[in-house]
Amino acid sequence: MEGLMKFLKRTKDKVEKTVLVISDLHLGAGHEYKGRKNHLEDFHSDKELVDFLHYYSSGSYENTEVELIINGDFLDLLAVPFVPFFEDEFWSEEAALAKLEIILDAHTEVFDALNQFLSTKNKKVLYIIGNHDAELLFDSLKAKIFDVIKKENREKFTLTNDLQLYSPIKGVYLQHGHEYEEAHHFSEENNIIESIEGRKYFIPPWGSYYVTHVLNKYKLERDHVNSVRPIPTYIKHGLIFDTFFTIRFLVANGYYFLMIRFLHYYRLKLGWKNIIEDLLKELTLFQDYETVTREFFQQNEDAKILIVGHTHKPIFHEYEDGTTFINTGTWTRIVNLDLSQKQNQNETCLTYAIIESTSKEITSENFDSVVRANLYKWNSVRSSLPYEDFI
Repeated sequence: MEGLMKFLKRTKDKVEKTVLVISDLHLGAGHEYKGRKNHLEDFHSDKELVDFLHYYSSGSYENTEVELIINGDFLDLLAVPFVPFFEDEFWSEEAALAKLEIILDAHTEVFDALNQFLSTKNKKVLYIIGNHDAELLFDSLKAKIFDVIKKENREKFTLTNDLQLYSPIKGVYLQHGHEYEEAHHFSEENNIIESIEGRKYFIPPWGSYYVTHVLNKYKLERDHVNSVRPIPTYIKHGLIFDTFFTIRFLVANGYYFLMIRFLHYYRLKLGWKNIIEDLLKELTLFQDYETVTREFFQQNEDAKILIVGHTHKPIFHEYEDGTTFINTGTWTRIVNLDLSQKQNQNETCLTYAIIESTSKEITSENFDSVVRANLYKWNSVRSSLPYEDFI
């Protein structure tokens, strides 16, 4: 009944602008690469995404102003090791470009649909770079993305290094979310270097280095290792039901952190106090986003809605003071071991945020009456085959 009332209200009020927010799709090298199954591919919903883009550019949305915001980690450059050259500590621009080309070739349907979406009247796309696609900082990679966007659509597509916090509607703010974790910080100034020969390299934050050197290795053995939530519950279950693998995985995590972060980096610092403080910061992965949210609203008094991604956990939380926190979740599989959650125990989320405004003039006084926010789960309208891949 509640969904029906919202639908009736939408049809009654003319929507001036619709904002769609998706994040953490993690498009990789495809289901197969050179004839072999690719266990590092997390995105298996190409058809669903194509349907999603078509739906919001046709029918009642055909002439509506729709802005699609890709809020980080749309591409997963950390999950594409299939390149003929790879530098261990510094990742070259050539290697990053080769990985991007593999991803684009593996998901042509998606980029065709993205072009079709942009070709429709009053549609535009904005891309915020996340920690899994941080190598898009390279100009050549951005140029490659624009190459697959039709020339007539490029003015409606935004991808820039300078965008970390974005406000599509007054009072609504978006950021990917990796900014709250010390392990995933990156910037053009600090992470792009150039050699004497003029070759550019990306210096990965240690969180990215961890993914490529530890997580990917163990994912080849258990492809669910990065998909289980909550992490502490997964460790408890793993120690009971998959003991040897879980112990090896935990030891590898501890050894990696000690060798890469402590002995290599922290030995250059003076003072144990600074060392311990930085260690605690870097160990605080997947922070309490409720606390982070409250701090954001305190620092930005005009903010009414904050939308993030990164943690893959879909959340819609309205606070008593009228502010709203949304985590758009992911379009990859999540294995949820928390029985208190309504989410199915093994599902592909396909969640996204939708913001609708019924007025072009938005103020803090009329915000609640003219701006509506929801977190939806996409249900594909197309099923061309009576079967699907067993993931």
